Amino acid sequence: MRHVIIGSGVAGIAATESICSVERGAEIIMLGDDPHGFYSRPGLAYYLTGELSDQALYPKTREDYKKLGFTYRKARVTKILRDETSLQLDDNSLLTYDRLLLATGAFATPLAVPGANLQGVVKLDHLNDARTILKLAKRGRTAVVVGGGITALELTEGLLARGMNVHYLLRGSRYWSNVLDEQESRIIEARLQAEGVTLHFHSELQEIIGRSGRVNSVRLKNGKTLKCDLLAYAIGIQPRVELAREAGLKVDRGILVNEFMQTDDPNIYAAGDAAQVFDPVTGRSILDSLWGAAREQGHAAGMNMAGRSTPYIKSIPFNVTRLAGLTTTIIGAVGHGRDDDLVGIARGDSETWRELPNAVVAQSGFDINHVRILVGEKKMIGAVVMGDQTLSMPLQKMIAEGVDISPIRDMLLAHDAKIADVIVDFWTKLKS
Repeated sequence: MRHVIIGSGVAGIAATESICSVERGAEIIMLGDDPHGFYSRPGLAYYLTGELSDQALYPKTREDYKKLGFTYRKARVTKILRDETSLQLDDNSLLTYDRLLLATGAFATPLAVPGANLQGVVKLDHLNDARTILKLAKRGRTAVVVGGGITALELTEGLLARGMNVHYLLRGSRYWSNVLDEQESRIIEARLQAEGVTLHFHSELQEIIGRSGRVNSVRLKNGKTLKCDLLAYAIGIQPRVELAREAGLKVDRGILVNEFMQTDDPNIYAAGDAAQVFDPVTGRSILDSLWGAAREQGHAAGMNMAGRSTPYIKSIPFNVTRLAGLTTTIIGAVGHGRDDDLVGIARGDSETWRELPNAVVAQSGFDINHVRILVGEKKMIGAVVMGDQTLSMPLQKMIAEGVDISPIRDMLLAHDAKIADVIVDFWTKLKS
C-alpha cells in the first residue's frame, strides 16, 4: 500500500512513525516544499533570541530518517485528483496514492494595509522567515510589532534581543485579552516595558510607508507616525485548506475530519494545523495550533491509514510557553470571546482556550508568580500558571483526568485562599 503525506511538519513525521510501527515494508512518500524539512517550529523563538543554534532546531538525525525508511520528495502538490486517487505535482507529473494525509499546516494571515509588500515587512512562519529577520535586525535600529498571542511576543523579544528599539502596537486595551485576564496581561506588559519595549494601546496600523522600496515608517489610524526600519506582524494563522477545498472535501475553518482523522473521503486524512478535529467531549470541531496536538493527531492518522482503528481522543489543550521571559502554562478553557489583535488563532494557541467556561475564578499571586484556576461544580476546567511552575503538572493532570475537587472547592474559593498549599496538599494525598 502506498501512503502519501503532504507536509514535512510534526504531524507528517508522527504519521510516518505510526505507519512504520505497524505496517512492515510500507511504501511512504512524503512531499514537502519547505527547503529545511522537519525542524522545531516552536524553537524559532529561541533561534531569534540567539538561545538556539540552527542545528539545535532539528530533533532528528539523518540516521533517524533512514530507519523510518520513507522517501522524501521536494515537491508542491497543485491538485488532488480523487477519482484517479492521484496527485498532480508542480512539474505536471502524477503520483498515485492508496492513502493520503493532508498535513499542510497553516500560514500567517497577511497584513491588509497599504505598504505590506515593502522590504522589511516580516512574519515568523518558518525558518527562512527567521533568517530574514536576523539579517534585517540591526542594533540601534527601530522595529514595530503588530499583532497578538504568542508569536507577536516572540517577535518582540527576538528583536529586542538583537538590540533593536521595539514599539509594540495593540489595538485593544491590553495584551492577549481573550486568553489572559487583566492581571495576567498587566504582568506581561510591565515586564515588556521594563525591558525597554514601548507599548501603544488602542493603536491600529493605517499604512506602512516606504522609501526606495524599504520600510521607513508607519502611520497609525489615530494620525500618529512612527519611524521604523522593520515591521513584524503576527495577526493570526490560516489553515492551508486550498487543496482540500478544490478537491471537494468538506472544509470549515480547517479541513473537517472525524475522530479517526478521516475526511469525508475515506482514503484521505488530515492532521495538524490544517485539520479541524471533532472533539467527542464537546461534540464540536476545533482548531488547535499546538505542537503536542499536531503530534498526537499525526500519530492517530498514521495508525488509521495503516488499518489500525485508533480514535484521536482530544486531550485537554495545554502549552508551556514563555511570555516576556516568564514561563507560563495555559491549560484547558481559560479565556473568552475574540481578541482585537488576532484574526482567528495564533501559533501555539487553541480555540478551546477561548470557550466560555461555566466556572468560578480562584487566583493567587499578584506578581510574577501567579496562578488562576477556573473552578467548576466538581472539577477544574482550566488554569494559567505564571512564573513558579510547581503547580503546572498537578493542575494539568487534575484537569485532564477530571479529578473530583469537591473536598477542596470551598478552600480554593475562600477569601485569601492559599491556593498553592491547598492544591499541593490535595495532590499529595491523591497520589498516596
